[in-house]
Amino acid sequence: MSKMSETVVTSHSGVQSLPTRDICILGVPLDLGASRRGVDMGPSAVRVAGLEARLESLGHSVTDGGNIGVAIAETKHVGQENARYLKEITETCTKAAEHVIEALDEGMIPVIIGGDHSVAAGSVSGVAEFYRRKGQKIGLIWIDAHSDLNTPETSPSGNVHGMPLAALLGLGPDSLKNICGFSPKVLPENTVLIGVRDIDATEKENIKRAGLTEVYTMRDIDERGMRAVMEEALRAAGRGTAGYHVSLDMDWVDPEDAPGVGTPVRGGATYREAHLAMEIIADHGRMLSLEVVEVNPVIDEHNRTADLAVELISSAFGKKIL
Repeated sequence: MSKMSETVVTSHSGVQSLPTRDICILGVPLDLGASRRGVDMGPSAVRVAGLEARLESLGHSVTDGGNIGVAIAETKHVGQENARYLKEITETCTKAAEHVIEALDEGMIPVIIGGDHSVAAGSVSGVAEFYRRKGQKIGLIWIDAHSDLNTPETSPSGNVHGMPLAALLGLGPDSLKNICGFSPKVLPENTVLIGVRDIDATEKENIKRAGLTEVYTMRDIDERGMRAVMEEALRAAGRGTAGYHVSLDMDWVDPEDAPGVGTPVRGGATYREAHLAMEIIADHGRMLSLEVVEVNPVIDEHNRTADLAVELISSAFGKKIL
């Protein structure tokens, strides 16, 4: 686990909250993976919403590592239409992995703010490589309206933000799956999808190919409740691992509460369901790293989605109602 300081914050109710952490914020303003532009401004929007101050108010020590450099679409050629800007995305994800490893080496827990979801191919690779060097494996909690399990052969759009989980599980594309020189980054039995509700027909086949069994749709959450789903999911991701990376796409939340996202889909998690999921993650205390992606200020309303992103990150780091 990442280094924790000895300070323990006590709420006004007298209940001890989680030990405080040394946190490193990393911005990855990547928007090459999607058709709709604007998520490159996501890291700025989340910072403007007060991420650093909110985490510090919980007693955590926070360092902002700035933004990782990203190519601008207008200056590059798309490359292959079935994996648009794959070369540039791979370069960015490789840099992201290096920065994540560096943060973990310094005893900090990385908080990555995107950018589109293709950045996860880099962030998860970095966490997996750090723990691989210690002879350990990691779990992955993928919270998203989409399964992001397309490959260049199956993608209907060629947008790479629909491919990062496929890369992490070793399906491809090759350049993304081989970041840090090994594949897969996570095993299917330690990989959990939560809240999916918009899956391409070809992705359904890829879910089977990858051997994923821990897939919780919004119907599962409706029928069983968020607590039951999260407890089961965290057990699977934590079984035999050092802990887990949490990858949160803001389009998981219903557009009523998160209108400014890259690919909005009706029928998502409610405001309280989203907070409950993050609070349960905090209670378990095994989160190794966190990323929040797909905040798009261009289509947001008064920075509401970035504000919510900051609230959810705070809940994942121990903020409680009492």
